[in-house]
Amino acid sequence: MHDAAYLLGFFALLSQLLGLLRDRFLASHFGAGEVLDLYYSAFRVPDFIFAVVASLVSFSVLIPYLEHKKEEGPSQVKKFIDTIFSFFFVSITVACGIAMIFMPQISKLLFSNLKDSQLDQIIVLSRIMLLSPFFLGLSNLLASVTQIHKRFLLYAITPLVYNLAIIFGIIFLAPTMGIAGVALGVVLGAFLHALVQIPFARSVGLLPDFTIPFSWQEVKKVIVPSLPRTITLSSASLVMIVLVSLASKLEVGSIAVFTFSMNLYYVPLSIIGISYSMAAFPVLSALLTRGEKDKFISQIIGATRHIIFLSLPIMVLFIVLRAQIVRTILGSGNFNWSDTRLTAACFALFSLCVVFQSIGFLITRAYYASGKTKEPFFIALFSSAVMVCLPIFFLKLFTTVPSMLELLASLLKVENLKGLEILALPLGFSIGTIIQSVALFFFFKKEFPFDASLIYKTFYQSLIGASLGGFTAYIGLNIFDNFFDLTTLQGIFLQGLLAGIMGVLAHIYFLKIVGSEELKEFMKTIRHRIWKVKPVLPETTEM
Repeated sequence: MHDAAYLLGFFALLSQLLGLLRDRFLASHFGAGEVLDLYYSAFRVPDFIFAVVASLVSFSVLIPYLEHKKEEGPSQVKKFIDTIFSFFFVSITVACGIAMIFMPQISKLLFSNLKDSQLDQIIVLSRIMLLSPFFLGLSNLLASVTQIHKRFLLYAITPLVYNLAIIFGIIFLAPTMGIAGVALGVVLGAFLHALVQIPFARSVGLLPDFTIPFSWQEVKKVIVPSLPRTITLSSASLVMIVLVSLASKLEVGSIAVFTFSMNLYYVPLSIIGISYSMAAFPVLSALLTRGEKDKFISQIIGATRHIIFLSLPIMVLFIVLRAQIVRTILGSGNFNWSDTRLTAACFALFSLCVVFQSIGFLITRAYYASGKTKEPFFIALFSSAVMVCLPIFFLKLFTTVPSMLELLASLLKVENLKGLEILALPLGFSIGTIIQSVALFFFFKKEFPFDASLIYKTFYQSLIGASLGGFTAYIGLNIFDNFFDLTTLQGIFLQGLLAGIMGVLAHIYFLKIVGSEELKEFMKTIRHRIWKVKPVLPETTEM
């Protein structure tokens, strides 16, 4: 499982690096201002449609049915694929058509404080990007074909071509078309997301065809079990809609700052949390199918320990090195120092929940592997409500008690900046996410009783080691401040890099002293991946 998680993490890293490059180009070309506010606002409705419709036919839902259909013969597999595609095509077309017609009313409802000219821009961008849910949903459907044939690399490269297309839109289309060129890059990326999988689907005779009428009985078999998951994803998408809507009522550029900081926060989340949960899912499902409950629990404990081991030091170092990270990745062109500091502060608040959300992903997958969807469903609904209510509460608190906002700004070293109210959003989101993940963990522990002492031991060891590493990195920042020109990208990068290396070494040294089992297992896995092939030694010859 660790091998698979690290492999998935590698591809996630490549995708996230391209995503960061995409954000750097966006920040450089447009800055954290009105243009990017409108661009990120326009994403919300297409993303919600994707969460509602496309998740019903995602590969994680379809693969078990396709495996069953394979036993009935190739013709039944093709018939099933055609049925699901036809249902998806009708559903996504109706949903996007309704959204396109009523986009003026929807935009006015979500962003009521914006000017008519700004709303018009959001409407145009949203209508362009309504094509992306169709292509991304089709890609999800095709991914079920590629994955049952073990062609994992095909799906692994889809996020790469998606981000490359957006970068193409920024560099080549935006100079003449403005932000609409970037929106076209999004659509192109979604199209390529699906296109890279089409040749293989055609080669195995499973490229879907639209058929009318299609079997509603087959559709119901897929949709009914996937509804809790779909509603969960939809609630997460609704949370983002509300948060972006709240950000639109704040200082110009708040939506851009919020989105940039969240994208940075998703880097470790994708590489560690999502990779581990995806790697664990088939293992957990197979163990429960064979009735090996003890091994199922053992895998959960092992994965949780490694998530904590990997993500806690990253969380602490991200908080300490936030300004260096943001300035290195985004700090160019129209993205100024004030934008950097505010984005870094939001990034630090998001980073507080990296460990918890990563564990939450794993526990949710464990619930799905066991066939229990009720608990994560209700916990997700409750926590979504908390993630909406807390930012509203903090916004009102900061307005009525300004000293609270001043205290938070002082802790994050962003005093006297405009638009500090945006800090309420990542703060509320992180607290809500922590509540969700803790609830998932303890409800799961109640459902599947196990001894969590090893998890707690890993948490305490990693927390102490990460704190020591963070303190060492902070000292390093002050030391290297005297050696590098911090007005240059090279100086900021080297200061953060060397301070980060000092922090990592201090963390590893502490874990080695206390005999961390996770460190030993991590090094063993890395050695296995790098040196798994034994070298062939030359024969001894006499001279």
